[in-house]
Amino acid sequence: MQLKKFLPILEWLPAYKSDNLKGDLSAGLTVGVMLIPQGMAYAMIAGLPPIYGLYASTIPLILYAIFGTSRQLAVGPVAMVSLLTATGIGALAQGGTETYIMLAITLAFFVGLIQFLLGAFRLGFLVNFLSHPVISGFTSAAALIIGLSQLKHLLGIKLERSHYVHEILIEAGSRIGEANLITVAIGILGIVLIMGVRRINKAIPGQLLAVVFGILAVWGLGLTEQGVKIVGDVPSGLPSFVIPGINIDNFSALL
Repeated sequence: MQLKKFLPILEWLPAYKSDNLKGDLSAGLTVGVMLIPQGMAYAMIAGLPPIYGLYASTIPLILYAIFGTSRQLAVGPVAMVSLLTATGIGALAQGGTETYIMLAITLAFFVGLIQFLLGAFRLGFLVNFLSHPVISGFTSAAALIIGLSQLKHLLGIKLERSHYVHEILIEAGSRIGEANLITVAIGILGIVLIMGVRRINKAIPGQLLAVVFGILAVWGLGLTEQGVKIVGDVPSGLPSFVIPGINIDNFSALL
């Protein structure tokens, strides 16, 4: 009994009904296909190489299937956390560097440790002290910043990382002449496809169609030769386990 308390999979797996397998496989395949581009995008928002988005999209799901109890909880990377990661670590190291990656891994460890302690001591009630207007305002502002931070990808130009809306808009406006028109066209068509499909039939995965058509267009028309940037090669397998080598000053900053 105690073992099932810590490993819920031992309780629900023996009682699993085979009739649900087809639906679960279909749902899992759909979510898995969407997680690939979504995870890589969230990693890039956090200032990390795209492969780390795939790590964060798969490993937590496997672990939660073993240790988790909720069937509704979404597990994995989200845009909000990616933005907070970039904001917190961006002042300590340059995005994409080894130091930055080590800081991000250490930050994830600290966050997980704090969440574990909060759960162990039943301190979840503290969330009730966060007022709804504060959370709503923070979420709205973060959504605006995240959206504008993708302007560089939509326009195909290089913009300095910033968490201030006016700075992003000013720099993007000053460099609008450098925009790659093919990249802009792909981005606009993708947005139109997603919004159009949603209006026609919400059951059709518009985001998935945009990803598939975008990949086919870049590959079939050789758009990389026209200046369209792609993710490129993604390393296979998992990285080896290492203890992050970070100085004490960075530890205190992360805390």
